[in-house]
Amino acid sequence: VFISRQCWRWCRSSMRRNFLFMPFPRRLVLSPSSHKVSTLSAGFFSARLSSSLANAANHESQIMDKCPSDQQQTDTNRSIVAHPWFLGSQRNLNLIELCCDHTSSHRIGIFPCHRSLLKVETRRTFCARRHDPEPTSRPAVTALSEEELALKEHVSAFAKEVIGPKVREMDDKGVMDPEIIAACFEMGIMGIEAPVEYGGVGLGFTAACVVIEEIAKVDPAVAVMVDIHNTLNITAFNRYATTEQKEKYFPRLCKSALSSFCLSESGSGSDAFALKTKAEWDEASQEWVLNGTKSWISNSKEAEIFIIFANTDFSEAHKGITAFIVDKSNPGIAVGAKEDKLGIRASSTCEVTLENCRVSKDAMLGKRGQGYKMAIELLNEGRIGIGAQMVGLALGAFENTLPYLHERKQFGRSVADFQGMQFQYARALMEIEAAKVLVYNAARLKEAKAPFVMEAAMAKLKATEVAQSTASQCIDWLGGIGFTKGMPAEKYFPCLRVGQS
Repeated sequence: VFISRQCWRWCRSSMRRNFLFMPFPRRLVLSPSSHKVSTLSAGFFSARLSSSLANAANHESQIMDKCPSDQQQTDTNRSIVAHPWFLGSQRNLNLIELCCDHTSSHRIGIFPCHRSLLKVETRRTFCARRHDPEPTSRPAVTALSEEELALKEHVSAFAKEVIGPKVREMDDKGVMDPEIIAACFEMGIMGIEAPVEYGGVGLGFTAACVVIEEIAKVDPAVAVMVDIHNTLNITAFNRYATTEQKEKYFPRLCKSALSSFCLSESGSGSDAFALKTKAEWDEASQEWVLNGTKSWISNSKEAEIFIIFANTDFSEAHKGITAFIVDKSNPGIAVGAKEDKLGIRASSTCEVTLENCRVSKDAMLGKRGQGYKMAIELLNEGRIGIGAQMVGLALGAFENTLPYLHERKQFGRSVADFQGMQFQYARALMEIEAAKVLVYNAARLKEAKAPFVMEAAMAKLKATEVAQSTASQCIDWLGGIGFTKGMPAEKYFPCLRVGQS
């Protein structure tokens, strides 16, 4: 972190207010009896010291080249030990490790901090030491583990050999082939994050993104089906289901039963929490009674398990929204006609009607009123999955177009050899890679339980924009034949629109 000269002048003047901003070129000890420390959420650190500590820091004899001994660390009467540069003359602030004991530490940055932020009083002596860079660098976010790489290779082969031959037929008929659904379950890609003890694969969120991307290269419609089942519904059961619900539903979800996420309604699209579906408690039968209509529900035609969002108390507004698990065999649920869509035609999108749909109290997923929080969290993660879909779609269009550019000859040379063309497809691939980095960065953050909402939104936006530009350019590069159904690029172009909605 580098701070301007003007900022340093302010830092020095602030010393009159007993602030001290520390580069820590040497190891030092801070006495817990004479200062306060604040560790801010942004990773900043500052300390307020008394004038006696500041005076003690002026003595060169107190410089120490190594961390103080255990005896020194436990001595509560010891003054600060530091280099005079410690007072702020050095412009280059180094990262440090702030150690509360010998076993735990976290790396933080240093930055000037207002007096009002200094709230946490230290209860022990801290050892602050200069951080020396690690000799090994952090791996790229797109670098895959051995398990993820093996999964990528198997799914890629599966998509090309099993899904590929049926893509055109499914797209023309607008129907998902039941054999493809069964093959996805047999392949094990419908329970990627589900626990192994329930029949799942037990891998992480990034592995799910790898699968979605590889399938989207071949057929975005199948990728949508796999994405919703994994990143929304499997995650919902993982996070909110009781042990009994996991034992009951996970084996089915991982082996044979497709699932559907029922949130949207005709009057609650972007305003998802204006939903009108209601859930009323029947005291006589000890059951919840659901009534309402859900719209634009993906996977609904083939789904066997539905997660339904309904409001248990409209007076509480969104705080009354609750999730329920409904089985397809329930007589109170009905799936309407399939929408005839522009893209991802094989993926079913239907209305789901609930008419006096009775479910037991054990069918509640999570707690009453938790549906709002649940939907927000799941949709935040779902944006990363959509980003993976769009990256796969862009790569699919690109990889299916480039061979033709090398085969087609104009003016005695292949179209791909013209420098003007090379500029275009080099830039297209660069943009795809940039989108991929954003998607996998968001996925890694989510896996690490770090904040990722902003990164997920940026990844989805960038990936959908790249998918649109790439698919459009691929049709341009193909010329007249790109406008016909004889080339795969024609299929990718309408499919990308779903990612932008």
